[in-house]
Amino acid sequence: MQHPSSYPCRTVREDVRIPLADGVELYARIWRPVTTEAVPALLEYLPHRLADRTAARDAQRHPWYAGHGYASVRVDIRGHGNSGGLPGDEYCAQELADGVAVIEWLADQQWCDGSVGMFGIAWGGFNSLQIAALAPPALKAVVSVCAGDDRYDNDVHYFGGSLLAVDMHARSAAMLACAARPPDPKYVGDHWRRMWLERLEALAPFIEPWLGHQTRDDYWRRGSVCEDYGAIKAAVLAVGGWADPYRDAVLRLIEHLDAPVRGLIGPWSHQYPDGALPPGPAIGFLQETLRWWDHWLKGDDTGVMREPALRGWINESVPPATDYGIRPGRWVGEESWPSPDVRDIHYGLDTALRGAGTASADRFVHVRSPQHTGVDAGRFIPLGGAADLPPDQREEDGRSVCFETAPLPERVEILGRAAVELRLRTPARRGQVIARLCDVAPDGSSTLVTRGVLNLSARHGRDRAVEWTPGATEDVAFGLVGIGHAFPAGHRVRLSLSSAYWPWIWPQPEDEGFELDPGHSALTLPVRHLAADAGSAPVSFGPPEQAAPLELRHTEPLTCRPPRVVLRDVATDEWRLEVDPGQGGATIHPDGLVYDEHAVEAYRILSGDPLSAATRSDWTIRLERQDIGWDVTVQTRSEITCDATHFTARSHLTALEGGTVIFTRVWEQRIPREAA
Repeated sequence: MQHPSSYPCRTVREDVRIPLADGVELYARIWRPVTTEAVPALLEYLPHRLADRTAARDAQRHPWYAGHGYASVRVDIRGHGNSGGLPGDEYCAQELADGVAVIEWLADQQWCDGSVGMFGIAWGGFNSLQIAALAPPALKAVVSVCAGDDRYDNDVHYFGGSLLAVDMHARSAAMLACAARPPDPKYVGDHWRRMWLERLEALAPFIEPWLGHQTRDDYWRRGSVCEDYGAIKAAVLAVGGWADPYRDAVLRLIEHLDAPVRGLIGPWSHQYPDGALPPGPAIGFLQETLRWWDHWLKGDDTGVMREPALRGWINESVPPATDYGIRPGRWVGEESWPSPDVRDIHYGLDTALRGAGTASADRFVHVRSPQHTGVDAGRFIPLGGAADLPPDQREEDGRSVCFETAPLPERVEILGRAAVELRLRTPARRGQVIARLCDVAPDGSSTLVTRGVLNLSARHGRDRAVEWTPGATEDVAFGLVGIGHAFPAGHRVRLSLSSAYWPWIWPQPEDEGFELDPGHSALTLPVRHLAADAGSAPVSFGPPEQAAPLELRHTEPLTCRPPRVVLRDVATDEWRLEVDPGQGGATIHPDGLVYDEHAVEAYRILSGDPLSAATRSDWTIRLERQDIGWDVTVQTRSEITCDATHFTARSHLTALEGGTVIFTRVWEQRIPREAA
């Protein structure tokens, strides 16, 4: 870790308010080098509260950038944290317009030389790309980490046209609780309570518009940069991890952007690549981004555009586990993407892969999975927790129909997106197919490599729902999420197909499954040539550097829950998954704030009844300043249930001041099941 004394520049920090045209002011924290020369500015722009929720993460990187010659700026978006205004929908037009105004304000400051870069992870990575697509002249470069280019099919809402039960619900529930937190009187003064009540009155759960738009309509096109890659003019460094669900956006951005672009995909989960959370190894990411900023914002030739278009990690085969401190593998470089080093190899399901299941007289194999298939899927967005990654897939494989190769005679490396082409028929009007690619060791253990989903009503496009004609036979095709992986000699490649994947995918109303014709179905793997690295310069990175950590004190929670528990009621065959998102315990900040979060998510389903699917999420957030007697609490409960024709979404919010309820609201909406 690099400490401030070793920076090239001394730094100063100040909190400011950035005025917008409508009179709203956004709360910002600026770290700047102590210099009389104007410098470029870097912007991170989030709803996640710079004074508490992201304070520790902000302290790792913003002072580091300032110490290396940049004004590094962290801004709370409108209606969140200590900013004024009211909260809106995710990535709404107002949020993006405000972001453009912030960039213009930064470029006009006397300490800024007029050049601005923008960076962020997740929400901040998404809106960095979206604001870049609006092309503000001062924005010269972007670093987007763990973010998608398609709000519909590359976020937490839908996957292959199917409703993502697990993270659509969890994200909406978390954001309701987080958006309901009050401004901090230490930073906004005595009018914090008025601001809080106005904010509470304006809140609406995200789940209602998200469930209300079940196909890729104009609601999702807005803010999806894949609609017009050419709109982005700023140089883009796109970063992801093979354990993160957004990694395909890196490959698409490299392929489709007209602007200068480079891609980096490591073994990581949903984290900055310099973090210490598994799976590692971590890299000197701040140094790597500094090369990017110096090239595009200062005009220095740092060699970033002589790097390969894609620097990617190839995972080595490992026994299945829910946590890897260091994921074995190696870095490779591809000078272009798609790469000439990678070619598609097709495996027929009745020839190259041996099939499981019993074929009917006309060769079709029936696939009808128990509704709890998917309980071993792992966390949709792994954050480096001990139970985040999928465990051994043998039980999931047993609930699926599987096809696999003979033991491989030699090593096979894949890089990119695998795909399946399937000939199907089904007696139902609706259904879905889940494909999992697994690495099967000689001892029979099954390690998940990647997976993909297709909602059968989305087979002709995500923008419309076309019901299946019962009994008809059709050919469908879909991709699996991208991956870099090496199958060793002696291992087998297994394709597992299921009709259910709870709680990742909300089940369709009809539990008929589908029938598959292996003779007209195939798996395609993106196989990388084993000699592709010959003569290439090695890809390497320095060790991680960060600023000195924020001096936080943590208290142990009164009770500790396991991070992920699967429960089965044998009598009723109900399966219940309980998840602790890891928010337990209070944190005491250097400025005296006590911040405490507790949350639990629960997902339940009866093995034979898709209409029994239900989700629930409970959140409690407390903020306290003992020196001024400030003590506030937010409590939320969010639930989703269904019947054959509708979803029912219920959300309950309670806000307390000093233990007294000052606000409560219940939202309930029935939403027709149009595609999900």
